[in-house]
Amino acid sequence: MKSISSPPAVSPRPALHAEKHRGPAALADSALELARLVLVHGPVSRGELAKELKLSVASLTRLSKPLLDAGLLVEGELVADGTVGRPVRLLDVRSDSAWFVGVKVGGDLLTAVLTDLRATILAQATLPLADTSTHTVVEGIAQLTEQLGAHNDVVVTGVGVSLGGQVRPNGVVHRAPFLDWNDVPLGALLATRLELPVVVDNDVTALVAAEQWFGAGREVADFAVITVGAGVGYGLAIRNHVIRTADTGLGLGGHFPLDPTGPMCMDGHRGCSTAMLSIPSICLQISVALGRQVNYEQALELAEEGNRVAVAVLEAAAKALGVLIAAAANLAMVNTIVLGGEGLALFTSRKATVVAALAAGRDPEAEAVTLRVASDDFTEWARGAAAVAIQAQAFIL
Repeated sequence: MKSISSPPAVSPRPALHAEKHRGPAALADSALELARLVLVHGPVSRGELAKELKLSVASLTRLSKPLLDAGLLVEGELVADGTVGRPVRLLDVRSDSAWFVGVKVGGDLLTAVLTDLRATILAQATLPLADTSTHTVVEGIAQLTEQLGAHNDVVVTGVGVSLGGQVRPNGVVHRAPFLDWNDVPLGALLATRLELPVVVDNDVTALVAAEQWFGAGREVADFAVITVGAGVGYGLAIRNHVIRTADTGLGLGGHFPLDPTGPMCMDGHRGCSTAMLSIPSICLQISVALGRQVNYEQALELAEEGNRVAVAVLEAAAKALGVLIAAAANLAMVNTIVLGGEGLALFTSRKATVVAALAAGRDPEAEAVTLRVASDDFTEWARGAAAVAIQAQAFIL
């Protein structure tokens, strides 16, 4: 039998409900922990679950019965569990028992995915934004949610939305500069419009939540997420908890100092992570030096062709990324780092430079840092949004 890590005891973002469509009561804490453990690690035997939850098998059986009766858990075929004795039936969840839509809000585009209970992407859709007004974004999210449900002949259980900015636990977007939003009650507006449970979260934090339940967190309790794209994001999970603070969403990781001789960011920080790693900064440095506009794809192609300017800028960026990874591992004392974002080609094209800088920033006797690479497209961000909805709404009776 496979071993499983400790239960993913998280405090997920609450789902917002329209007042006239309040959701059913959530499971009791003990039953919820059992259901979560089966979702994340199943199929799994009652013996393994009892061991992890520190219950007797008899108590575990009593606890699981109402979940089985309600159809939230199912029993699989008889299998040998590797011990002497009778074969056992493994417990699992029905991945197709609930459907979730996750939406990533960008400055000019909405990216949405339909997932099952395990955040497996089943369909996706995009919608350009004519503007970033609250009405346009709400109606766009509603259109994508209805489209994905109807085209795939499913009834959507809940909706998760992620965006770059500060989001309060009550679903209010306190600050989202790229949308020019302040104190927008997005969660409540969407819950009323869709008549569905809605969770709104910071986009990087949502990625951490997705990794915690359905990625790196299945194997380790502590890890960090670093994203590189239009900006630089940083998130953290410690002891199976996604870290959220009052400053989450301010982009503080984007101004961590990496190179005292590097370029300046728009806020005047020399050599910070935004100046060294963000796509706009990399493109600007190369464009200014060459006297013509260069986009990210062209920058990578120029470096591949040996253009000295592009090589120099990307090598400096790759070294800075290694320094940032080392800093995250050292300061947070985590040995697993997940890399994501649309700028991931910096890592994949210059991995040796990144790894060398990471090694240089670590104590020689420190444990090795495991690097995991996520998808570099926006569907991964949308999947993160679906994950926070799953965490909030997956198990109701």
